[in-house]
Amino acid sequence: MINRVCKLFETEFPIVQGGMIWCSGWRLAAAVSNAGALGLIGAGSMHPDNLRHHIKSCKAATKKPFGVNVPLIYPQIEEIMDIIVEEQVPIVFTSAGSPKKWTHFLKDKGIKVVHVVSSTVFAVKSQEAGVDAVVAEGFEAGGHNGREETTTFCLIPNVRRAIDIPLIAAGGVATRQSYEAAFVLGAEGVQIGTRFALCTESSAHPLFKERCRAIGEGGTKLLLKKIVPTRLAENDFSKAVEEAENKGASKEELLRLLGKGRAKKGIFEGDLQEGELEIGQIASMVTTEESAADIISELTQ
Repeated sequence: MINRVCKLFETEFPIVQGGMIWCSGWRLAAAVSNAGALGLIGAGSMHPDNLRHHIKSCKAATKKPFGVNVPLIYPQIEEIMDIIVEEQVPIVFTSAGSPKKWTHFLKDKGIKVVHVVSSTVFAVKSQEAGVDAVVAEGFEAGGHNGREETTTFCLIPNVRRAIDIPLIAAGGVATRQSYEAAFVLGAEGVQIGTRFALCTESSAHPLFKERCRAIGEGGTKLLLKKIVPTRLAENDFSKAVEEAENKGASKEELLRLLGKGRAKKGIFEGDLQEGELEIGQIASMVTTEESAADIISELTQ
């Protein structure tokens, strides 16, 4: 399938690998790009020097286009953007903030910009800000999520009617059937997180991958809504958060409970009880280990 998304990214397939914290290093991004889709390095869990290392390593591992996902709430955002420009990264996905400030900065340097949204309102604002494409993400997705809690099936048709630029669907896409459903709903591409987070090349801890492959239907919940809504697999930490929220805990109390480095502890270090296990609802459909190339082949053959 060659469409506007493929032409924009210069890829064989209209598939994007999510730029997930602690999962999306250069090995995963390069493997996805080498298989004909678009790989993303997740800058959200990287210090500037580490991001530069991953960009250089990805360049050495693939001659095909790849990109970097940048949460706009990143504390060293200016330094991150300068590195992206210096290293001539061709594509940037932005999230968790307004695209107004950085879109023109990046596009003036010849970089293609895509913004991740959770509502039609923000999709329209992103188009007005000049982005090249939009990722509309339903609340089935793992990790940080929109406050609207709109499902992908409801979100994509509404966004499609509201914008003219290329639209990429995210949230709950894992199988050939859901891949094709996204196009029926009006998307021109898909972004897949959970399935790639659990694949061989993901930098997530093996214990995290094993735990998530064992999740049954309903095994994740959207929590931490007073901070940033986050979809988590059940463990001791998520139960503590849910109990605190049920008791009416304030934002400050939840921030103290969350602490620092909780996602790293769970995803990267494999602490399955006290770590933050960010993963999407479709984890219940991922039960075996597979490579990035296997995933793309199964979706597109």
